Amino acid sequence: MIFISILTLIVAKALPSLYSNLSSTYFTRISAIIFIYAGVLSFNTFYIQSIGSGIGLYSGLFQITQVSVLIEVFFLLIGFLILIAWPIYTGNSNKNILNKDYSLIVLFSTLGSCLLVSSSDLISMYLSIELQSFGLYVLSTLYRDSESSTSAGLKYFLLGGLSSCLILLGCGVIYSLTGLTNFESIYSIISTSSVNYIIQGLSLGLLFIIIGFLFKIAAAPLHNWAPDVYDDTPTIVTIWLTIMPKISIIILLIELVELGTIGSTNSLNISSYNNILNSLLEINSMYLIKNLLLITSLLSLIIGTVVGLAQTRIKRLLAYSTISHVGFILLALAINTEQSIDSLIFYIIQYTITNLNIFLILIGLSYIIYNKNILNKEGNYLGDIKYISSLKGQFFLNPLLSLSLCTCLFSMAGIPPLIGFFSKQFVLYSAIESGYYFMAFIAILVSVVSASYYLKIIKVLQIEDENNLSELEINSQEMKEKGEILLSNFHSFVISTLTLFILLFILKPSLILNITQLISLSLFKF
Repeated sequence: MIFISILTLIVAKALPSLYSNLSSTYFTRISAIIFIYAGVLSFNTFYIQSIGSGIGLYSGLFQITQVSVLIEVFFLLIGFLILIAWPIYTGNSNKNILNKDYSLIVLFSTLGSCLLVSSSDLISMYLSIELQSFGLYVLSTLYRDSESSTSAGLKYFLLGGLSSCLILLGCGVIYSLTGLTNFESIYSIISTSSVNYIIQGLSLGLLFIIIGFLFKIAAAPLHNWAPDVYDDTPTIVTIWLTIMPKISIIILLIELVELGTIGSTNSLNISSYNNILNSLLEINSMYLIKNLLLITSLLSLIIGTVVGLAQTRIKRLLAYSTISHVGFILLALAINTEQSIDSLIFYIIQYTITNLNIFLILIGLSYIIYNKNILNKEGNYLGDIKYISSLKGQFFLNPLLSLSLCTCLFSMAGIPPLIGFFSKQFVLYSAIESGYYFMAFIAILVSVVSASYYLKIIKVLQIEDENNLSELEINSQEMKEKGEILLSNFHSFVISTLTLFILLFILKPSLILNITQLISLSLFKF
């Protein structure tokens, strides 16, 4: 459905008379409807009887299961909510050509994400991740007149290309040893082979692939690109960068970690080698991958928290916050038990909802704060909130948006009884149950420390600045008189719905917890 829609929009773009007469609002709404319709079609596949065991497509390149379908529906719903929040202009919207491109590129990137979670072959995996990534590179440079946006996109492209090279190198190593690219066939080789060099090579190939994916989700110490790219790109693009690619890659990482631990029962005779390098390669693949994830998780937790304390720019702070959350996710992934995978899925859901709501609120506040010179000569929205200080006094001017933002920040900090508290609690409980006491202690410590920079934002919201408040009130009144309030009704509805979900999750937790448990049972292979 998405592929056919992309072709249709490309044809529409190739017709100058039709393309110039369609405003960016129409393109955005059409793309949002495509997401909803594609989600309904995907949800209907649950009625296919054989979907439980999986359906192979294109000679095994993709494997459609109930889990992949459910995650795909989740992607499409989130994509719909992001697109529908795009600003509605009352003025020169027909000249807003770049916003039309935004919708089309978002469709490309989402198609790559949906294909990635269904990939069951090294070839389809690599092509899917590249389809997703190239869309993100273009999105980062969406505003061509902005020097910072162009710089961020170039940096993302170069470092993203490096991570793609690592993934491709890992795929090449595995193929050179086995002559296979299908995941199921590689499973069989690992579980039955007793040849040491094959196990070594497969472990090395998987390590390259996993490191490449850790680079793409900005896990420390491979995180340096993320704060710069998030800060320099428009907020509507930053939403996409922080949510969609991370979810799809983490879901695929679950399968790759399973792949690396299948051969853990094969005993290797390290003492027969004198060479240190050979001895290192002989270490069991399960411990290599587990230790890699644990070290990355530890560094992500510490760096994301400590460096985030010094940030004064709002999106850089949220970037380091995301790195810290990635640390929790990788900790659950490294434990690799049924309970930890359950907590991982739940953490992804709450992270997506909370992060989406925070950025939607920031976009809403930016419409109000930067209502003057809001459009450049080409009709593009340039009023992004850069600094935390820009939020000063918003609690008095926009109390509802400010309260919603405070609720999300408290949830990110893990304050009970919000949904963020339970997500961290589940990860910590699974870590303690599996004997990872040191990691659990570090995770608790960084959660307490990270609460300080969330509270810093809340404090700024409630600081009165008479001069700033007077100017904002005048600007807001001018917008009302001109009828140029850009925060649409649906945008407000999405923010309120997500905020109430975060706040009232404790009243009906079984709805989400039952879903996550069923997904973990399907993903976790005994």
